[in-house]
Amino acid sequence: MRVLLMGANGYLGRFVAERLLADPAVQLTALGRGDDADVRFDLAGGSPGALTRFLDAVHPGVVINCAGATRGGARELTRHNTVAVATVCEALRRSGCGARLVQLGCGAEYGPSQPGSSTAEDAVPRPGGPYGVSKLAATELVLGSGLDAVVLRVFSPAGPGTPAGSPLGRLAEAMRRAMQSGDGELKLGGLGVQRDFVDVRDVARAVHAASLSAAQGVVNIGSGRAVRLRDAAATLARVAGYGGTLHELDGPQHPVRGPIGHPRGEHHDHPGPVSPYPDGCGSWQQADVRTARDRLGWRPRIVLEESLADIWMEAACRI
Repeated sequence: MRVLLMGANGYLGRFVAERLLADPAVQLTALGRGDDADVRFDLAGGSPGALTRFLDAVHPGVVINCAGATRGGARELTRHNTVAVATVCEALRRSGCGARLVQLGCGAEYGPSQPGSSTAEDAVPRPGGPYGVSKLAATELVLGSGLDAVVLRVFSPAGPGTPAGSPLGRLAEAMRRAMQSGDGELKLGGLGVQRDFVDVRDVARAVHAASLSAAQGVVNIGSGRAVRLRDAAATLARVAGYGGTLHELDGPQHPVRGPIGHPRGEHHDHPGPVSPYPDGCGSWQQADVRTARDRLGWRPRIVLEESLADIWMEAACRI
């Protein structure tokens, strides 16, 4: 099976590429903007015609789109997340390759959810920020394209390679700085947020399964369990061996304690998130993952503690 992977150098794309390369039945071609891509092509600026000619030449059976932007203004997000997908869909419609499309969406397309609820694929999307809006527009383009296509709505990916700007990445970096300087108290904001964290390697397994399946439409990819960032921080402290106190700047009055739980040294503030909900998803998100189980034969395997241990291992290398 020949697979064309777009965005192979991104956070998710790297693990998808690794997963596909481990399958001896897959012939992988990577398309991207970087010099290390097999084929250089800018989805946000290239023409559908040029991409069509390449598709006809390579004739992939599956096209996987992991490309996109998570940061930037509305114009930049629209260009990389929406216009780029419009180019992919139009090129596939024009091409004679008949490839199946696996598009990576995100949980931010749903927007805020009712605390305690699980969000299923039939929920009405109400994205709360420009990133979610741009990804939802891409999903609608895919669903309306008439292609053999599936959109995997990935909730909050975690694990090795987690971006430093993500909530878990910020936690690990703040903890690294605290341990390096001997701070006995770590002050953080936004720890009351609850998110559905799913390991990036499990996401790669889901993409692989989707490329082999006949599933169409939207499929949620998550752990099926919301975890409070406060609890993730406490787990990260245990994994890291941080003995100080994690103090919430905007949370309950009582501190969240590490293994020892006694402040030591001077107190230094470490910035928390600029906003408690920078992804526009409110205080709670939890995926209903029954569709992934039933239609892809997929279940998450890697627990959050293992994901956090890998995040910390990378952060600790910088101490």
